[in-house]
Amino acid sequence: MNSLLLPAWSSLRCPVIGMLHAPPLPGSPRFAGDMQKIRDHVRRDVDALVAGGVHGLMLENFGDAPFFPARVPAITVAALTAVAELVLQHASLPLGINVLRNDGLSAIAIARTVGASFVRVNVFTGARVTDQGVIQGIAHDLLRERAALGAADLRILADASVKHSAPLGVERPLRDEIADMTSRGGADAVVISGSATGKETAPEDVALAKAAANGRPVLVGSGVKASNVGSLLGIADALIVGTSFKRDGRPENPIEPDRVRELIRAIG
Repeated sequence: MNSLLLPAWSSLRCPVIGMLHAPPLPGSPRFAGDMQKIRDHVRRDVDALVAGGVHGLMLENFGDAPFFPARVPAITVAALTAVAELVLQHASLPLGINVLRNDGLSAIAIARTVGASFVRVNVFTGARVTDQGVIQGIAHDLLRERAALGAADLRILADASVKHSAPLGVERPLRDEIADMTSRGGADAVVISGSATGKETAPEDVALAKAAANGRPVLVGSGVKASNVGSLLGIADALIVGTSFKRDGRPENPIEPDRVRELIRAIG
């Protein structure tokens, strides 16, 4: 199943994708005015994740809140592209791109430019009410853009019932949402998370997603740590981990290699 994510992961029991939470980028309200400090911060986190033994990386503009609901400005795309290129020069691991809150078109453009392996899209199909307002799915644009760029091998990881959001109107059963996301939307993999960043993901939701995903891989997108990973093994195809690698679970704190190693050991 992991070969459906990336061929390089085919022999792994449960690949771990380490999150790179970029500090506020140029153009965002909290940008500190020094792009080099951003590069240094991200490079230190890359070193910590690699030393701890993760199998992939994912870069996102986490520090840019409040996020745009759809397309981000050109300065954000330029800054993320520069940082992504730095990451790939510094580590020989598959890289993913997530442009918050839902700019999958820019994510694909960045990934295609730097040679990243996958993108994550928070609202791929359907619609959700978020702190950015109502966000609508972009599968129709995203798959056409991927084809136009000749990037058929670029995997799209799509969130189901994405964190920090609520349904628009009556909530559909999760199994129906996932079935449509994979069969009609064309997602390559499904991400299941808790209700917010760092919140644990219910194993029963992961199992439900597996049953509904039309054979696509299912990833856990939040709340994974050494103390609970055992309940996810054998269900999840991969894990996306960020805050549990940091002191106090705060995204702005640096990644600590010992926390990464602890989780990798727990997976076995």
